[in-house]
Amino acid sequence: MNVLDENIVFEQRERLRKWRIPFRQIGYEISNKGIKDPEVIPLLLQLKRPTFFTRDFDYFDVQLCHPGYCLVWLNVRPDQVAGFIRRFLRHPDFRTHVQRLGSVIRVHPSGVEYWRRDLRRRTEIAWD
Repeated sequence: MNVLDENIVFEQRERLRKWRIPFRQIGYEISNKGIKDPEVIPLLLQLKRPTFFTRDFDYFDVQLCHPGYCLVWLNVRPDQVAGFIRRFLRHPDFRTHVQRLGSVIRVHPSGVEYWRRDLRRRTEIAWD
């Protein structure tokens, strides 16, 4: 399940819908508006295989690696969010839930950086 933080704007959500990328957003389909950051991780642990997309850099922390979810920090401009979500979900290393779970990821214009729970070292990949 793709979960969007409430800091993802309407226009980007609509673009994802147009591309038929399924998601649920905090404050709309999941939980309440104004949920605090410390409440997000327990929420994700209640969901089935969530990949959480946010523009909040606080989630890019190796200590947050957990086999029950994937955290993706979108380090891009607000008007680029949907395009980078689609690009990330199509990347050969991150196409499936199994490939993503247990990872904390930074998506940026030059590529992807990530930690995996089992490796505990940061890996960088440039976009093709």
